Amino acid sequence: MGLAKTFVILGIVLIALGGIVHIAGKIPWLGRLPGDIAIKRENFSFYFPLTTCLLLSALLSLVLFLWRHR
Repeated sequence: MGLAKTFVILGIVLIALGGIVHIAGKIPWLGRLPGDIAIKRENFSFYFPLTTCLLLSALLSLVLFLWRHR
């Protein structure tokens, strides 16, 4: 694969990721699923979207699996 083709593919992937990040803010349940960890104390807050990360990882794995076997 040539360097130019690699840069074109990388650019398309970055544009797609940017679009997903832009759209993800408009999905109200994304990041607030049951199983997401949220700890709020007096001077401290910690948030880790565990379930959201697992769900997105499974979806991405499925997409890449289907893309590789087409």
